[in-house]
Amino acid sequence: MGIFKYDVYRNPNVGIYAKCNDKFVFIPNGFAPTKAKNLAEFLKTDYVFTSVANTRLLGPLMVVNNSGLLLPRNCHEEEISHLKKSTGLNVDILDTKHTALGNLICTNDKGAVMSPLIPTEYVKKVEDVLRVNVIRKRVAGYHQTGAMTVANSKGGVIHPSTEEEDIKTISHALGVGLEPATINGGSPYLASGMLVNNNAIVVGGITNGPELVMLTKAFRVED
Repeated sequence: MGIFKYDVYRNPNVGIYAKCNDKFVFIPNGFAPTKAKNLAEFLKTDYVFTSVANTRLLGPLMVVNNSGLLLPRNCHEEEISHLKKSTGLNVDILDTKHTALGNLICTNDKGAVMSPLIPTEYVKKVEDVLRVNVIRKRVAGYHQTGAMTVANSKGGVIHPSTEEEDIKTISHALGVGLEPATINGGSPYLASGMLVNNNAIVVGGITNGPELVMLTKAFRVED
């Protein structure tokens, strides 16, 4: 797998506007088709244009792995229908008052870590849609678990201030080793600056050399 630098809307926060799994990269409606094709070629996926809750902020609002796709309660019926038809994934709504699900849940195909802000009663729904086991845990003292942790089936990265014991717990839940890291020249909000699947990694254009080295190590890029 390779690492590619790419900006979206002239912005290094690629993970704010897009989301991906191994089959699809989800891209905001109206995004240039040529640029959508570039992202899909990097990630070795098809691309799907969509909105979520009538916004372009797909990353913070969606939770996706290769089995399922979770959307917030303010998602529109036509968006749900479109994503079901376009992907064949198990698409469902998580009817919690917190709508930025992508910021609150980190998942790969081996497990998921969910913010304690989302009540325990929703754990089974998340497990059923994504077909993984779920734990509820904060990261580095923050509730934004999904914003602070990014993983695929090979490895992952986590907020640099996360305590060692918590890294072990979250690594175990996701079934991969996690490395403390930053993105885009020092940001600990890792998901905002990355698109990751098991084929490739796309990062914001201001991600620096030491960060790329850490990503190479964390995601076992050279294996």
